[in-house]
This record gives sequence, structure tokens and C-alpha cells, in this order.
Amino acid sequence: MQTAITEMFGIQHPIIQGGMHYVGFAELAAAVSNAGGLGTITGLTQKTPADLANEIARCRDMTDKPFAVNLTFLPTVNAPDYPGYVRAIIEGGVKAVETAGNNPAQVLPFFQDAGIKVIHKCTSVRHALKAQSIGCDAVSVDGFECGGHPGEDDVPNFILLPRAADELEIPFVSSGGMADGRSLMASIAMGASGMNMGTRFIATKEAPVHENVKQAIVAASELDTRLVMRPLRNTERVMTNDAVEDLLRIEKEKGANLKFEDIIEQVAGVYPRIMLEGDMDAGAWSCGMVAGLIHDVPTCKQLIDRIMVEADAIIDRMNAIR
Repeated sequence: MQTAITEMFGIQHPIIQGGMHYVGFAELAAAVSNAGGLGTITGLTQKTPADLANEIARCRDMTDKPFAVNLTFLPTVNAPDYPGYVRAIIEGGVKAVETAGNNPAQVLPFFQDAGIKVIHKCTSVRHALKAQSIGCDAVSVDGFECGGHPGEDDVPNFILLPRAADELEIPFVSSGGMADGRSLMASIAMGASGMNMGTRFIATKEAPVHENVKQAIVAASELDTRLVMRPLRNTERVMTNDAVEDLLRIEKEKGANLKFEDIIEQVAGVYPRIMLEGDMDAGAWSCGMVAGLIHDVPTCKQLIDRIMVEADAIIDRMNAIR
């Protein structure tokens, strides 16, 4: 299936693996790319630019296909060494970058000069239009269903994707709630040129996370995520567990007086314990409502091949109806 996204990134299938903290290592990125999608290394999971350079090199040893690096711009006082990460990406010969978080305008000229295509993650049409105006090549439009940060507008993809199609001139992919061939064809019907999957790729054989994480996703329904940090306007959709329910209790008790320090135990520095050690009650970890559509742990190739077979079957069925 050829779309504007497959042509832009030089991939076989219009399927992108989104950047995920302590998930997007070289093993997963290479597996997705080898299966015909666009795998993504999560830049800030690597503690230093040198670490990122090593991870890019590891990925190159595992695939000769295109892959991306995610670089999230955080609103923080002690910012990471962004210039160093940008250099590592450019010097590593990476040809695609997924930016997220704050406006990436300050790094775009460096990526553009290096011939790197940039796709920016957005949770609203206005943010997508801003990304287009500053020169991003494409956008990933994140609906309210997504794991991680869905923004503060609460617009689901059945509305958000057609609105993006009405307004944007650059290509975009859907993100949030994506799991199978139905997701892909629905996204294309609403104007997208492909889809971005996060949670679905965690539940794959190659995802370098603890088996407890994969099984938690398989066991979960679409009702098992929670929205946390809403009072701080830093909303995150996470899988429910004891720590998350405790976090929500604190938020309710503190009300308008809530500060980040009140919930730091449940949200700060918990990802290694969860993703690497399998301590499922250590704290809050991002997970989409799409968990309700995930029932197995295939290889990335099995998953992507299945998605494309399902998509072709949908096309055949629709053609037969006409």
C-alpha cells in the first residue's frame, strides 16, 4: 500500500511505531522497520547524546531499512542536551525524526539541512497547523484515546482526523486507538496517510520490556486506563494499578491545591522499574484505550503482515459492495 507517508519515509507499509519511554530501543525499532514499517528509537530514554549515538549504531547493525528517532521537547528547567541529541541523530545518518512536546522550531533548520524528514506529534488541529507553518514535513495526529499525553481538548479521532484532513496540506498519520487493519483503513478513509501505533507495539515479541507489561496489556480492557495529572494540565492516560488509584485519590483530596510534588512518588522515575523489572504497581505508565483490542503478543512482522492482510480484505469487501 503506497501513500504519501510510505513515499516520504521510504517504507513499505504506512505504519509507524511511535516513540515510547523505555520501550523504543533498537531491538523494537529494527524489528518494525524490518517488517516494512517505520521503527522509532526513543531519544530521551538514552541518558546522553553519546548513548543515543550508540543506540543508533546498534539499530543500524540490526536493519538496513529506514528508522526514526523520537525527540521530545520537555517543559523543564534543567533541559536535556538537545543540541547534543540533534548532533547524534544527524551524525548517525538517521533520515526521519518524530518530534513531540513543545514547538520544535529551534531544531528544524538543522534537520532540514541534513535532509531529515520531521513528523511532529500533535493533539489538536491548531497545533498541527502550527507544525505545518514552521516547516514540519508531516504530523502525527493524536486522538483522545491515545496512551501518554492526549492534550487538554478531549477530541477523539472520529472527529479529530477529518478535521485535520480539512485543514492540513501536509500528510498526517493517525495515532491513538490504532491496532489492526480496521484502524488503518478507517484512518485512511478519514484522510490520514497511515497510522502510528504505540501500545500495540509494546505487546510484541521484540519489545524489550518485561513480560509482565505485555501480559498486563493483553489482560486489560478498554476500561482499564485512567487520566492522571488533569488538574496540572499535563494530562496523561495510563494503565490503572494501585499506585495510579492512589494518585487519583491524592488529586481528589488536594483539589485546586495539587502540586506535582504531591504525586512525584507515583510518576517520577518509575519507568525502569515497570518496563525493565516488571513491577506493575511501581507507578503510572502510559497505555492507550486500545488495550481493549489487543489479545496476543505476536512478532512485529506477524503483526504488520496481519494488519495489511486485514486492510486488503476490507478493500476487497468494499469493492464487492459497489
